[in-house]
Amino acid sequence: MMSVRIDKGRLGGTLELTPMIDVVFLLMIFFLVSSKLEEDDRAIDVVLPQAAAAKPLTSRPREFIINVDRDGNLYAGSRPVSLDELNRLLRQAVADNPVRQKVTLRADEEVAHKHVVSVMDACVQAGIEDYRVQSSRAVPAPPASE
Repeated sequence: MMSVRIDKGRLGGTLELTPMIDVVFLLMIFFLVSSKLEEDDRAIDVVLPQAAAAKPLTSRPREFIINVDRDGNLYAGSRPVSLDELNRLLRQAVADNPVRQKVTLRADEEVAHKHVVSVMDACVQAGIEDYRVQSSRAVPAPPASE
C-alpha cells in the first residue's frame, strides 16, 4: 500500500489577491466615470418651472365605483347621478388618469339589463378599457366527476 503525503504548509490559507484587486479597480473606474456623466447632465443651467398643484406621477388612481339599484338609478359611489352626469364624471376620471382608470360596476340582480349596458357604453365612450361588473355571490364550482 502506498501512502500519499500532503504538504500542509503550502496549502495553508493563502488567497490569490490579484484578481480581487483587479475587480476593485474596475468597479472604482466604473463609478468614477458614471458619476462624471451625471455631473455633465446637471451642468446645464436650466430654470425649472414651479407647479403649485402638481401630483407625483406614481400616484395610484382611485377606482371609480358605479352602483345601479333595482329601479335603474345610477350612483357614483353613494351619490345619485344621471347618465349625462355619469358620462361627464367618467371623462373627468379619464382625464385625471388617462391610462390606468378602473371602473367597477355594481348592479342589483333585479335591474334591467339595459341599465347595465348603458353604464358599460358610457365607460367605452369615455375611453375606459378596464371596467368590470361585480357580483355579490361567487359562481359555484361544477360538481366533481367521479
